[in-house]
Amino acid sequence: MTFLSKKLTSYGLCLFLLLQVNSMLGQATNPVLKLFPVGTVLHANIPFAQDTLKKHLLDIYLPANTTGKIPLVVFIHGGGWLVNDKYADMGYMGNTLTAMINRGFAVASIDYRWASQAIFPAQIQDCYQALTFLCEQADKYQLDKNKIAIMGFSAGGHLASLVGLANNNKIPEFFMKGKAQKFNIKAVVDFYGPSDLTGLESSDDPKAPEAILLGAVPIERPDLAKKASPVSYVDAQDPSFLIIHGEKDKSVNNKQSKLLSGWLSSVGVKNELIIVKDAPHFGRMFDTEELKTKVLHFLEGALQQP
Repeated sequence: MTFLSKKLTSYGLCLFLLLQVNSMLGQATNPVLKLFPVGTVLHANIPFAQDTLKKHLLDIYLPANTTGKIPLVVFIHGGGWLVNDKYADMGYMGNTLTAMINRGFAVASIDYRWASQAIFPAQIQDCYQALTFLCEQADKYQLDKNKIAIMGFSAGGHLASLVGLANNNKIPEFFMKGKAQKFNIKAVVDFYGPSDLTGLESSDDPKAPEAILLGAVPIERPDLAKKASPVSYVDAQDPSFLIIHGEKDKSVNNKQSKLLSGWLSSVGVKNELIIVKDAPHFGRMFDTEELKTKVLHFLEGALQQP
């Protein structure tokens, strides 16, 4: 063995050990694992972009004692594209998360770069890069790459919708290496995500999250806002949608979800819009027995069919 090959072997071993330690630490410090059923298998803090960025990590939660390939739900957190991490929103969705694992779904919760770190399209690039990793490593984690749903909350709902709707368009700039891919996304669950950035009430405010996301005020740069708006990519080949929004949401007006539902219906895409009576922008009112049942029925219909 040459000196170089010995050095490369040593480097590979060190990297492997580092990833193992990182995963064990993630399991020990994961604040939401307690919300999942006993026996849930966690693969923690997995790098998905071949770099060391903390915002390029994901967690995979698997049902206990599963055999064969498992349908996958990719979970995208909210936070105005500026705060939070892959544990956010899970904290008030414990009943739904438990039910998804008990019904045989895998959950992958992903991080992505904040807009204060990199402006759009960095966030959608990270989402698609995470999806690329999950599909490439599907056999290792028992994931069915042909049965994928995307679920997001607020800013994560925006990204989940954008991931699902732009999937057919194969836009090179939405991918980190500029080479577009297409994934077998069967369904999207959008919790109170913006769908048209120019239609937000704060779209003329340079300090608003959407302006920071774009690096420009949306109504002054409608071309950039259009690129980042899910409704721009609606077509008849899009996956089915379940859209859930609070009646009294003061952060993202529920007209945003009504608009998305209207666009989807206009091209014949199956969708259901639920306006939750008296509900605010987020919280436990979105994890009721009724909504949990709705989400499960939707996912089972989209992902567990042959």
